[in-house]
Amino acid sequence: MLARRSGPDAPVITVADISLERPKNRDHGDWSSNIAMKLAKAVGSSPRDLAAAFAEGFRLIDGVEAVDVAGPGFINFTLDAAAAGSLAKRIVELGDKYGHTDALAGQTINLEFVSANPTGPLHIGHTRWAALGDSIARVLTASGAKVATEFYINDAGAQMDNFGASILAAARGLPTPENGYPGAYIAELAAKVLDVQPDLLDLPDDEALADARELGYQLQLGEIRASLERFNVHFDVWFSERTLHAVDPSAGHSPIDDAIDRLRAQGHVFDDDDAVWVRTTDFGDDKDRVIRRGNGIFTYFAADAAYYLSKTDRGYEHKIYLLGADHHGYVHRLKALAGAAGDDPERDIEVLIGQLVSINGARLSKRAGNIIELNDLQSWLGTDALRYSLGRYPADSPLTLDPELLRKRTNDNPVFYVQYAHARTFSVARNAADSGVDRSVFDASLLTHETESALLGLLAELPRIVAQAAELREPHRIARYCEELAGAYHRWYDNCRVTPLGEEPVGDVHRTRLWLSDATGTVLRNGLAMLGVSAPDRM
Repeated sequence: MLARRSGPDAPVITVADISLERPKNRDHGDWSSNIAMKLAKAVGSSPRDLAAAFAEGFRLIDGVEAVDVAGPGFINFTLDAAAAGSLAKRIVELGDKYGHTDALAGQTINLEFVSANPTGPLHIGHTRWAALGDSIARVLTASGAKVATEFYINDAGAQMDNFGASILAAARGLPTPENGYPGAYIAELAAKVLDVQPDLLDLPDDEALADARELGYQLQLGEIRASLERFNVHFDVWFSERTLHAVDPSAGHSPIDDAIDRLRAQGHVFDDDDAVWVRTTDFGDDKDRVIRRGNGIFTYFAADAAYYLSKTDRGYEHKIYLLGADHHGYVHRLKALAGAAGDDPERDIEVLIGQLVSINGARLSKRAGNIIELNDLQSWLGTDALRYSLGRYPADSPLTLDPELLRKRTNDNPVFYVQYAHARTFSVARNAADSGVDRSVFDASLLTHETESALLGLLAELPRIVAQAAELREPHRIARYCEELAGAYHRWYDNCRVTPLGEEPVGDVHRTRLWLSDATGTVLRNGLAMLGVSAPDRM
């Protein structure tokens, strides 16, 4: 048809040209396309005339009930019940794979988040980054990317010495030293250190400090790991900053030394005032960065450089950093670092800045004194409520959560609303079994009620929503979708029976509706899984 209108120079249509979207108003059909508006100029036709010509051919496709042209040239498609309803059976058969796509296939991504100092418990800010980072990893993986989640352990530098000194002082019954770490958790760590090494206080000061620092570090890191596991957050890599400073005896070089040499080979390192600098202003940074001071001591930027290069060496083409609200200054320097390493700062590195979160009525930790601990929040609100609520909002929006709402077992509580819809699908299945309704028949043409059409339309959306959430790094889109789907399911449940009434015999419509209910449960379960939230079958 294009050839008839524009001759041998007719444009070639690719999959990318045929964009299909779900109309917001279901009266406009099941799908809508603007293909005619995109190709009209190349064809030499008005968009509406071209849309009308396309519509003639589309009406001949099996399963298409109606094709209408709207507005300046939109084409709206309505599928017949059998074509639309066939999705329900396919969803059930695909199970936990439904919603997965290859939208990001071929991408190898390193996603770093949380990366808390191993000198104290995880706090409320870490809780948000843990929930968001883990959910981003899940949607990236579901969209076909190869993802490694990484926790960067800041276990080098003066902070670790101060941490060790604090533990040793507590073990000796002395006050917290200057620049030390206060809090009851330090005394707890000191007691555990003494349990592991009873002769600690008999050692010379240097040895006692080194042992207190190392044992305290291992114990605190173990607690951080356990807290995250309980929060349903799992890391593929725990990367120690100390390894970047460790000198290879055979080479006499550390990874940081090697990183400086590699950046110098790229032509972006220079010496000035006895210090070594990286010319990061070449890549948009507000000033050049010192990587080694005149006294020979490496700066934090040196470790950042070695760490970035290690990610490249480990095969990660794209690096995503999820940082807290107080790290805005890192964006330009990390992108400049990527440029200095020979990468494309706009393609190979991505820095996401999360905003602050607060919870009304949350108490400061009795152990740490000046923070709200992840462990306390879990005990108070539960993992599911926390994970869902923190994943329900964009990372760049400040957030205040209402604990009273999150503890309610009513439809006002979003996570309860979605989980209840999922549990209802299991209740429907149990009641169906008791009534003799099985899955021996699936006849999609019987799914004709308007609530079934609306429900099927939403079920079809999951792959698109997941791909969009992955592309934009916005897992909150999954949560909002699940809430919309739960609402559509409840409306369907109120209008369409799976089990017969009274003496009504079991029919194929009941059997087919059971498939639709199962499909909805599958989609809700898959959506909740991408948020790290459980999908109970009873509530």
